[in-house]
Amino acid sequence: MFRILFDIAIRHILGRKRQTLTTMLAVSISTTVLITTISLTRGLLDSFTETIIDVAPHISLKGEKIDPIPTNLIENSGSPEVAFVEDNIGRDEPEEVRNYGRILDIAASSAFSSKIVAASPFVESQIMAIKGNRNQPVLLKGVMIDREDRISRIGRSLTAGDLVQFKKTPDALLVGSTVAEDLGVELDDQLTIISPDGTSRQCKVAGIFFTGVNAADNTILASLKLGQIVEGMPPNKVTGISFKVRDPFANAPVASDLERMTGYRCLTWQEANASILALFRRIGVIVLSLVGFVGVVSGFGVANILVTTVFEKSRDIAIMRSFGFSSLQMIGLFVFEGFLVGLGGALAGGVLATGSIGFLASLQVQSSQGPLTKSGFSMSWNPWYFFFVIVVTVLISTIAAALPSIKAARLEPVKVLRESNL
Repeated sequence: MFRILFDIAIRHILGRKRQTLTTMLAVSISTTVLITTISLTRGLLDSFTETIIDVAPHISLKGEKIDPIPTNLIENSGSPEVAFVEDNIGRDEPEEVRNYGRILDIAASSAFSSKIVAASPFVESQIMAIKGNRNQPVLLKGVMIDREDRISRIGRSLTAGDLVQFKKTPDALLVGSTVAEDLGVELDDQLTIISPDGTSRQCKVAGIFFTGVNAADNTILASLKLGQIVEGMPPNKVTGISFKVRDPFANAPVASDLERMTGYRCLTWQEANASILALFRRIGVIVLSLVGFVGVVSGFGVANILVTTVFEKSRDIAIMRSFGFSSLQMIGLFVFEGFLVGLGGALAGGVLATGSIGFLASLQVQSSQGPLTKSGFSMSWNPWYFFFVIVVTVLISTIAAALPSIKAARLEPVKVLRESNL
């Protein structure tokens, strides 16, 4: 019996080739667009995560001290304690890490040696960089270059110059690609930097780097000593310390332990990029919603072709019913037709999506993709995206075929045959 129903379904589908092909084309295009969109959004998130884990610190210790929670004297007004406030007017202390060598020793101790693989102190300072008649406010970051290389792999990111030259040259700078492009800076150029107190200093460009992270490529790296001089810090103070841990996705406990032992606030890379990760999650929800909406539209197309088939084949359906085909078999016939149309369109869309994803991934055009700058588009080849969209499309197409199939099952054979002879 299944063989007979299968042959009839194929005859119905091939009997209206133009309408069938149009519906399958619509289903395939919607499937292609959905798979490509999911691949692009997920690929961008994966690329962002991989890049951040590779070139950015997993934990950043800042100069913000974690003070104990003060006693609430207002609520305890019945107690005999009395509090006095004297000389309340003062100035804000800059956020800085004192005696950073002690924290580096803690990170290298047995309690953290199995969790932390690298630690790099740094000093940040907002400066004005001047080259000829161009000037730009830039973040200067003073680092111990060997330690920083273990954190951000800056040596691998150099497009010009090298770290050996940087370490040998006094007042040397490593300039981010965005800054270099904006100021027209090239290797071995002289760059004037003006510190926050107005002091100017001539420095030599010993390298230009490109990490792909827009925030990092818009900075200038210098030695830790030069950074401390520019910021006016003594040798035992820094702005913060960067850490790279063995497991970047299980870094929260390590950050909590560092906070407890050092007394300074520690931010994980997830917390530092919380707004960007939240944006990606919202985009993911929107894309999944689009999958549903486009699937429903494809379902309407499938339902339309089957409604037309039921209308045109009502006499054939009546004859089949008179030969003993049950209502359930009629429902199964047209649901199966909807399944075949949806499956054919979805599979064709999957093939087209493979080509579109490959084409977008092969484009070697440098473009800014949110917080990153990449050559070409970051696409994900996860087969689960293909499977998910194809299954949803086929499922909706099959469900959409239920309405015309129920209508076909309710046809009265005698009534239809009598009206067709009039």
